[in-house]
Amino acid sequence: MALKDILAATPLGFGAAPLGNMFRAIPEEEALATVEAAWNDGIRFFDNAPFYGAGLAEIRMGEALKAKPRNEYVIATKVGRVVLDEIEDGARDNGEKGAVFEHGRPNKVINDYSEAATLRSIEDSLKRLQTDHIDIVWVHDVAQDFYGDEWLDVFESARKGAFKALDRLRDEGVIKAWGLGVNRVEAVELLLDLEGPRPDGSLLAGRYTLLDHDRALQRLMPKVVERGLGIVAGGPYSSGALVGGPNFEYAPATPAILDKVARIKAIADKYGVSMKAAGLQFSLANPAVAAVIPGASRPGRIAEDRAALNEVVPVEFWRALRDAGLVNPAAPLPGLN
Repeated sequence: MALKDILAATPLGFGAAPLGNMFRAIPEEEALATVEAAWNDGIRFFDNAPFYGAGLAEIRMGEALKAKPRNEYVIATKVGRVVLDEIEDGARDNGEKGAVFEHGRPNKVINDYSEAATLRSIEDSLKRLQTDHIDIVWVHDVAQDFYGDEWLDVFESARKGAFKALDRLRDEGVIKAWGLGVNRVEAVELLLDLEGPRPDGSLLAGRYTLLDHDRALQRLMPKVVERGLGIVAGGPYSSGALVGGPNFEYAPATPAILDKVARIKAIADKYGVSMKAAGLQFSLANPAVAAVIPGASRPGRIAEDRAALNEVVPVEFWRALRDAGLVNPAAPLPGLN
């Protein structure tokens, strides 16, 4: 089943990384209220991962959704990280992005992309999410940002294990779709060039945003559209940098990024456009994008995202961004393509 068809009714999704205590310890009641706010807003696509707080995000989401009609929402999770019962003392080594979940559960998380680990991960996620099936499964972080020069070896391990297992589960009807869940375009390109596995799309975080879209636009999106696949655009606010936050790519934003944000905001202010509307609507304008999933850790953020999606943005704003060289001239823009 095409990813676009699965997500057609819910192009605005919910990214659950913050529920894993990303960057800060979120009170339980606040986390559950945030999911409830998303549900009440009409959001029906929820994206999760065992890596988010060593299972904490899945546990919280499962608790929040357990009484909801299961046939009314789409849930995605990821494989490649297995959460153990073993408690890990001291600082954990989860790669350069692992520290963002320092407030998560203390359980040890191991990286394993084999077929056996994939099946175990799915079973564990089903229990934490308190559901009987998962709709979409992404293979998590098989890319250079997590594994450095070893990433191709990790990718090969996933090709022999997770890819084959998920391809089979999709063909058997156990899941509806699978692909990668990564922060790098190169990994998705490599997957699409493989013979054998037939992914349905991928979750690409941070690489099709107002602040960073050139490589995905030129090298990936045309191939996705040509093959009838889909991309879920994660991180549309670029770790918060686009909307005034201090971080880009999980680290302090560089002066160049801050300058670009300031230039975009000056044009947005001129036309009365919110930065969230600019970010969400830019990502969704590409025909390859099936859904966009901003993260939220407070109930109020949900209403902001919905308002941004529905905001009327004058076509002159998009034209001004293009004229200022702030978006790739080939990028699809609302009202201009």
